[in-house]
Amino acid sequence: MENNDLFSLFGLGESSLRLGVFLSVFVIMALAEWALPKRDRTMGQGRRWVTNWGIVILDSVVTRLVMPILPIGVAIYAADQGWGLLNWVSLPAWLSILIAFLILDFAIWLQHLLSHRIPIFWKLHKVHHVDRDIDVSTALRFHPIEILLSLLYKIVWVLVFGAPAIAVFLFEVVLNAAALFNHANVRLPEKVDRLLRLLVVTPDMHRVHHSNRPRETHSNFGFNLSIWDRMFRTYVAQPQDGHEGMTIGLDPYQDEKPNQFFWSLLLPFFRR
Repeated sequence: MENNDLFSLFGLGESSLRLGVFLSVFVIMALAEWALPKRDRTMGQGRRWVTNWGIVILDSVVTRLVMPILPIGVAIYAADQGWGLLNWVSLPAWLSILIAFLILDFAIWLQHLLSHRIPIFWKLHKVHHVDRDIDVSTALRFHPIEILLSLLYKIVWVLVFGAPAIAVFLFEVVLNAAALFNHANVRLPEKVDRLLRLLVVTPDMHRVHHSNRPRETHSNFGFNLSIWDRMFRTYVAQPQDGHEGMTIGLDPYQDEKPNQFFWSLLLPFFRR
């Protein structure tokens, strides 16, 4: 596929397709939460959703204003210039896409791990973790600065490894869909969950990561594939207090403040 074709594909088509997949998965998971909830809500949904989706909208605006060039555009440019490891070797297209997808998935796992291990990044990432319930709205509740840093981080990986634009596009679509799925407050049959989590991150697996217990908070860093946590021994199978009995969020913030929009945006700048 020529680069001009790629620019056409990943112009209006890319945005529309990403939005279409996102909205479809969101509706499916929101309905699943209503029909098969795993846990009772701790907080009222109304104000939480206003805050969480307010942050999502702000993230989108800031991203468009500050970083109009996204990883897909960088991938196309890198291919034109012959930059990156995958642009230096001759591989079948499907293999390049598969390798790039796995590399990007590992990169996101590593970024997530570092956001818990490096204090300055943890200050930003806490905005995601202080939510006292976990559902589809939590999936995209990230501080705008963290979103911008994440984009820069992905761009570096795309440049270094020369990820094909189609692989970057597919990865972004799957990443957003997976985040909605694994943050959903939905009850899966135990056998289904056990089978799925051999490969992908399930809602039960990721819910452990949102526990208030530090050992559980700092585990299960995967978003798409579960293999990295198993490989690097950061996997915790179940919460100590059970899924219905566990406390979601972080202990210093078990109050109404995480539901406040401006408080959430200012949280990284508080001393505590």
